[in-house]
Amino acid sequence: MLLVFGLCAVLWGIGSLMGAPRSARAMMIGILYVGVLAMHIVLPDAHPLRLATGESPALWLLIGGFALMIFSYRQVITRLRTRAQAVEKQSDDALDRPLFNDSELNRYARHMVLREIGGPGQKRMKEAKVLVIGAGGLGSPILQYLAASGVGTIGVIDDDVVENANLQRQVIHRDASIGTAKVFSAQAEMTAQNPYVEVRPYNRRLTADIADALFEDYDLVLDGTDNFDTRYLVNETAVKAGIPLISGALSQWEGQLSVFDPAYGAPCYRCVFDSAPAPELAPSCAEAGVLGPLPGVIGTMMAVEAIKLITDAGTPLRGQMLIYDALYGESRTIAIKPRSDCPSCGSLQAKAS
Repeated sequence: MLLVFGLCAVLWGIGSLMGAPRSARAMMIGILYVGVLAMHIVLPDAHPLRLATGESPALWLLIGGFALMIFSYRQVITRLRTRAQAVEKQSDDALDRPLFNDSELNRYARHMVLREIGGPGQKRMKEAKVLVIGAGGLGSPILQYLAASGVGTIGVIDDDVVENANLQRQVIHRDASIGTAKVFSAQAEMTAQNPYVEVRPYNRRLTADIADALFEDYDLVLDGTDNFDTRYLVNETAVKAGIPLISGALSQWEGQLSVFDPAYGAPCYRCVFDSAPAPELAPSCAEAGVLGPLPGVIGTMMAVEAIKLITDAGTPLRGQMLIYDALYGESRTIAIKPRSDCPSCGSLQAKAS
């Protein structure tokens, strides 16, 4: 047995002097081991070569098994170390990689020089996830300006398709998009305007069975719908999710908006509008008409409120409702208060008080 170990040492030493890699030297020793083991199996018990190399094949099998175990352990350790180094390198690369490339820095430069936003605010916008309900009149300017401003992830849910009658006010859509799902039409325009944002289109109606799971993925929701059932569903879900809701509404020449955020002590939508009005008191835009630029004014204001919330700039319209009358060029702000008996957020208000 000592003879075999001596031969192993000689092979290793000669290979080292010749500059052979460790794997080649290990292979030569492996070949020697296989030869010795085969010799012990084939030759008779009293053969001189068996006597010179340890006599028992069981002992060599034990040595081989032990060597194989050590080799396997080293391989596992090597792989784990390699994987850990790769993960560490990826983390270092992520830390070294700038958050904004040169094109983005130039694109958002006018934001970054604003004292209230700056680089940190623009970073918060890139990391923000905002959900927009509706890709129609209000949704159009909201989506356009959130994308242009660099909000990193924008979800939009709507089950409608672009119609010719929409194009008088829904400026994100084009004549060539008639018949296309609004969410896909909007997505195409948003990514064409800013390829650095992620747009998530949901081509379906918002319903109670999907609302909770959908809202969980977002930090903020903007409601640009025109029916009260959806508005109440959006409000209920936003209250449960604990995220702010920016809601806007239009009629003829007048529009209104507010930030409903019970988590900050502000009222929710149902605090102000406890129940839906009779249909004849709140006709749709198709029935009552609407000025084409009006959704642009109110939707843009909603986008402004979203950016203020994301960047913590200025004073958002929490506890206030802004009403704009385009016909007479007037705007006014009224105070709105939470209700402790509100079925949607009353429990939150009770805790706050």
